[in-house]
Amino acid sequence: MRYLSSPEYDHDTPERIGVLLVNSGTPDSTSTADVRRFLARLLGDPRVVELPRALWLPLLHGIILRTRPFRSARKYRRIWTEHGSPLLNHSVQLREQLGARLGERVLAPIVVEIGMLYSRPSVPEALAKLRDAGAQRILIVPLFAQYSGVTTGAVHDQVTRELSRWRWLPEVRFVNEYHDHPGYIEALRASVADHWAQHGRTDHLLISFHGIPESYFRRGDPYYCKCQKTARLLADELNLRDECWSLSFQSRYGPGKWLDPYTDETLEALPRRGVRSVTVVCPGFAVDCFETLGEIDSEGRERFLAAGGAEFQYVPALNARASHAAVLADLVTRHAQGWVPIDVSWLGSTSVTHG
Repeated sequence: MRYLSSPEYDHDTPERIGVLLVNSGTPDSTSTADVRRFLARLLGDPRVVELPRALWLPLLHGIILRTRPFRSARKYRRIWTEHGSPLLNHSVQLREQLGARLGERVLAPIVVEIGMLYSRPSVPEALAKLRDAGAQRILIVPLFAQYSGVTTGAVHDQVTRELSRWRWLPEVRFVNEYHDHPGYIEALRASVADHWAQHGRTDHLLISFHGIPESYFRRGDPYYCKCQKTARLLADELNLRDECWSLSFQSRYGPGKWLDPYTDETLEALPRRGVRSVTVVCPGFAVDCFETLGEIDSEGRERFLAAGGAEFQYVPALNARASHAAVLADLVTRHAQGWVPIDVSWLGSTSVTHG
């Protein structure tokens, strides 16, 4: 095997700490071809679909990728902006906010990059940028607060696969999850409270997470438990009675059973229970994307109102809010201790106390 080399690398390059934020990805555009390319990468990952490759790949390329991209492309056009993909734009803004926050707190040179699992900038491209910037220690931060093999596991796979090709390996650490991080819960609470202060409080808060096949949970994936804890902590911080909130799972695909209750069915059922107004928040998504803007704020809204609901509110993802950058900065500085001098006087400033 021939390992990747950097012929122009200067051995006297000042050492830096690298931080790699990783998100799932997005089509490059709303064209059917770009959506097909994105879906092929996403659905072709064994972490996402665990069926035997000999069974799944002919089905994926022979049927699914011939029909689904056209329908998905039309849905992506509903949430696309003049700046392009919301997921990519928010992720880039979050990276910039985090870099600025770390520059104030970390007493050493630090560089932050963003990588996508299934689109550009890819994880290998982002790692190469960190290497070229002189990062000899790299902290990987998957933007998935609740650990799942489908998401965080895929990040581990791609990072280690790329680094297996390098000649000079950096020291690497991973942040596996932050589903119960006090600052994260407080940032979620504040986002909901701020939204209600501006738009008025509704009868019910629905906390929706991306689903996974139930079989993954049965085989040991802890994602369901992590989502339950995040939801309970958020409800407690908002002082909600049990009947005033619920948890559900969205984005299921295919005929198999996924984690339930399902978000779409829950939104249809709430008006029959007398819930006339609902607020939906999606804590599992670090930034707004197709699943939040398309599935929830558009399709979910239509579903709830058609079922007899009177008012639907969607709380935007944390995106590039200062509180979100502060949470990630806290994660980075805590995990990077021992690597660089850190101004520890501010640690815990994003935390809240849970009883």
